Amino acid sequence: MAEVVAKRSKRYKESTKTAVQQAVQLDQAIDVVKSFKPTKFDQSVELIFNLGIDAKQADQIVRGSVSLPHGIGKSKRVICFCPEHLKIAAMNAGALKAGGQELVAEVEKDNFTDFDVAIATPDMMRFVGRLGKVLGPKGLMPSPKAGTVTVDVGTAVREYAAGKVEFRNDAGGNLHTVVGKVSFEKNQLAENVTAMIAQVRRLKPQTSKGAYLKKVVLKATMSPAVQLVIA
Repeated sequence: MAEVVAKRSKRYKESTKTAVQQAVQLDQAIDVVKSFKPTKFDQSVELIFNLGIDAKQADQIVRGSVSLPHGIGKSKRVICFCPEHLKIAAMNAGALKAGGQELVAEVEKDNFTDFDVAIATPDMMRFVGRLGKVLGPKGLMPSPKAGTVTVDVGTAVREYAAGKVEFRNDAGGNLHTVVGKVSFEKNQLAENVTAMIAQVRRLKPQTSKGAYLKKVVLKATMSPAVQLVIA
């Protein structure tokens, strides 16, 4: 079977002419990404890691969340599975919906998944667990490792509604995260990228051997990637 090659736009091809081929420091990488020919929309800026992990091993999964210093330029729709006495706190913090077993039933019966993040209190997980087939494939299942299972629903809802980033490596050991928008000031992107790299470093599995951050690149949604020098 012939290999299918993705067709690149004229704008993308023009951008490759000014792309750098070697790894560069963060400041230069941001300059390069911001210098590419703009699109009609404000592109997200992405950080992509190639990690030295065995993604097949459960103890080498890299998963977590982080509130970046300058957000990501996008708010998120959040729902909260919680007891009755916490509903007001969740709604005041910005939850789209909040509730207990009745919200679980709504998601289950109506296949309601029109949200970006689901928060749950630990005591609600015995009911939320049955939503695995609905929420799991969409990456919406609450998880303690991601900080979406917590008793402090007010803080969690507020942080995720403001754009808190949740991430997890894929089957190839790669990890994709958003760190802002092209329109962000250079120092804002630099601080966000630095914070994200530091968070991923902190999550290095103890069983991971050899180089951990094998390769890290910075790119906009529709631009070539620029490799970063990682000390």
